[in-house]
Amino acid sequence: MNIQGLDYNTKREQLLLPEYGREIQRMIDHAVSLPDKEERLKCAKTIIKLMETKVPQIRENNGYEQTLWDHLYLMSHKQLDIDWPFDVSQAEKFLNKPEALPLPQGGIRLRHYGKLVNELLDRLKDMPDGDERDELMRLTANQMKRDLAQWGHGSLEDEKVADDMARLTDGAVQLDLSRFTFERVQQNDLQQKRANGKKRK
Repeated sequence: MNIQGLDYNTKREQLLLPEYGREIQRMIDHAVSLPDKEERLKCAKTIIKLMETKVPQIRENNGYEQTLWDHLYLMSHKQLDIDWPFDVSQAEKFLNKPEALPLPQGGIRLRHYGKLVNELLDRLKDMPDGDERDELMRLTANQMKRDLAQWGHGSLEDEKVADDMARLTDGAVQLDLSRFTFERVQQNDLQQKRANGKKRK
């Protein structure tokens, strides 16, 4: 539907730095069009003050005035001819997108166990028999059972954890279920953790 007289943002030029708003952009466009250089500088200084009020949190950064002038330079499409009070030659760094961070879960075969459990299982594979290995095996097995309960993957039977431990360590870690006793998984605690996780999103 196209109603005459209505001006939609979707039909306007896309803002380079939308946090400052369209009115600031119009002021900058006006400053660029002024014929007198001194008048352009005077107008630019006024716009900088308004930009600071639009994004007050910018004052928390060191060198925020430099940032404001860099932004002004970019928003003017580098067309504002003034004696810049700051060096704006590096302003385009604000337009550079950061490189994507690699996902930390790479190589995890069963993601519901997470990276930490995988690291623990890798460590268990190379540990010599003894009390330290037994304790780490106990902690890892109980964590795996909590993870299964937390994320609802598969069965919560002890055999499932023992099978996964053996499979993920290529048979190096064998949990003797006839001698091993799991800690009791508290369902109320797990439900609370799920609720907290949803609130953070």
